[in-house]
Amino acid sequence: MIDISESVMQFLLALIVVGPLIGAVLALLPAPPGLKGKSPDQAVLRHGVTVTGVILIATIVLALGFDHDRPSRIQATTDISWIPALHVRIHLGIDGISLPLLVLTALLTFLCALYSYFKMPSGPSPKAFVALILLLESGTLATFAVLDLLLFFLAFEMVLIPMYFLIARWGGAERQAAAWKFILFTLLGSVVMLLGILLIGVKSGTFDIMALATDNGRGLTTSVQVIAVLAIGIGLAVKTPMWPLHSWLPDAHTAAPTVGSVLLAGVLLKMGTYGFVRILLPVAPDGFRTFAPYLAAFAVVGIIYGSLACLNLAKQGAKGDLKRLIAYSSVGHMGFVLLGIATMTPTGVNGALFANIAHGLITGLLFFLVGALKDRTGTSDLDTLAEQGGMALYGKAPRLGGLLAFAAVASLGLPGLAGFWGEMLALFGAFKPADDLSRPAFLVFMAIAAFGTLLTAAYMLVVVRRVCMGPRPTEAAPAVADVQGYEFAAWTPLVALTVLAGLWPAALLGLTNPAVQKLLAGGLQ
Repeated sequence: MIDISESVMQFLLALIVVGPLIGAVLALLPAPPGLKGKSPDQAVLRHGVTVTGVILIATIVLALGFDHDRPSRIQATTDISWIPALHVRIHLGIDGISLPLLVLTALLTFLCALYSYFKMPSGPSPKAFVALILLLESGTLATFAVLDLLLFFLAFEMVLIPMYFLIARWGGAERQAAAWKFILFTLLGSVVMLLGILLIGVKSGTFDIMALATDNGRGLTTSVQVIAVLAIGIGLAVKTPMWPLHSWLPDAHTAAPTVGSVLLAGVLLKMGTYGFVRILLPVAPDGFRTFAPYLAAFAVVGIIYGSLACLNLAKQGAKGDLKRLIAYSSVGHMGFVLLGIATMTPTGVNGALFANIAHGLITGLLFFLVGALKDRTGTSDLDTLAEQGGMALYGKAPRLGGLLAFAAVASLGLPGLAGFWGEMLALFGAFKPADDLSRPAFLVFMAIAAFGTLLTAAYMLVVVRRVCMGPRPTEAAPAVADVQGYEFAAWTPLVALTVLAGLWPAALLGLTNPAVQKLLAGGLQ
């Protein structure tokens, strides 16, 4: 780690949040300053790589300057009065909970910009595409950095418009319907969430998340907490997505361009679960405790439902789309995150935060790989791929097939890879939930979720068998290009971090655990 002054840390965090927004504005200029390329389109795509690269470097420097001996302390803080009449402040800061999500967001956005530079999705001008990617990055990073409820809501909503246009303008078949379904679900959930945020602000006299967390619900009656948790929780559950509020996700993923799916799964879904941990657990603990068993129940239903849907899509003759299958797998994986949070224990919440990062790495890689497969073959339908003479990627494109198999076994939770620890810790948390929660109920939830891990292994192995180990390709079978140089550059960091997190989980848990312990104790400051 390196020694960086607090003022420099503050500047870095402000740059990380505002920098992509400035970059988005510059991308729309007729001739953005400092850009060169063989064509205007290439120049603006290079601009996207440059801006996201600068933000990634700033995020890494911020992470290196972070005081890892005190990860529970809010660092790099900026606290400026913005709207005094409403007690709204521009309050930024990071701790061991938010820092990994900042790094994940900056990394995935840079990799998406790099991938798009070489493989721009078909659609309108790249200027708008790059501006939307940068606007999406700014809103997501702000969500993980702001410490004011109203600013959190604004950042939370800021990502909706760019993702809508990424799906509607650069997506595939039925993109308009999928984009509208995405925006309507999330906007309706956000309206309800805003009511809960206003209720907390009015009753407590502040929107400052840290002040509310330190108070730990003592300034709010139980009935106010229950209403606030219900309202805010609905909005967060839609974005997570929690069963049965998930139905927008498969359509959005299926229609979205490759980088849109990567950012949607790898980053946007984390905003909902982050809100559960950052806001509801410390600010309204009594209200959250009331709903915790129901949240756990919905979580395990989502685990089983998502896995069964994937099994149905994976079987022969089901016309299963690989992108849709991975989308349903996200419903199951995020169910483990919600189960961990619902236990209200350090073990469960740490598992949820670990699973968040693991899911972003592994599912981001999966969508990259399936997008590349679709670009090569023109389809991501399992049966259609088989009808083309058998994929047998191990023989036709061994590196691509090996990467797909690696991502699949990582997703099913193979020990030694990142997907294992989060789900295991969530199950351990359910084995012994918080003292005032029903242990018999959570033992049932644990057993159901554990069965879900077996279903996950089943459908992922079916996918590997059908795509990577299909019938021997005939001479008439179309050729499939193996991994290209730019793909190798975009995917290698995800593979390396998946292995690193699986072999050295303490690197992440060492950051989150002290912050989670303090958060659950109601002692944040």
